[in-house]
Amino acid sequence: MNDLPEMALSIRQPWCWAILEAGKDIENRSWWTSRRGPICIHASSGMTRFEYEDCLATLHGISASHPFPPGLRLPAFDDLQRGGIVGVVDIVDVVTRSASPWFFGNYGFVLANARAVPFVPVKGKQGFFRWRERL
Repeated sequence: MNDLPEMALSIRQPWCWAILEAGKDIENRSWWTSRRGPICIHASSGMTRFEYEDCLATLHGISASHPFPPGLRLPAFDDLQRGGIVGVVDIVDVVTRSASPWFFGNYGFVLANARAVPFVPVKGKQGFFRWRERL
């Protein structure tokens, strides 16, 4: 746990899963950031059935032009970890346009080197936050 980045960003499931497992390389936001480098991915505690189904439809649409690894399946609604740190990813840029099929926002945080980490339960917060202060 001590080797994890200081800052985290809360992202709702199942989008965290998509970053870690399905190659989601853009995190869409309505705001710009100057932050670059590694951050923790915090899975928000809330997730609606609509959000789950929306991600499933997005995955299906993207798979037509960007095939996923064989056997990749979105976990069941209740199996997605929520309310804690689930991974680490590098923010390498922020764009307003992208050819990535994952881009659909005002600003896209360009992500690289996503990797899962053992779950650390912690309360989230909007924007970037120092997650250890919330343990």
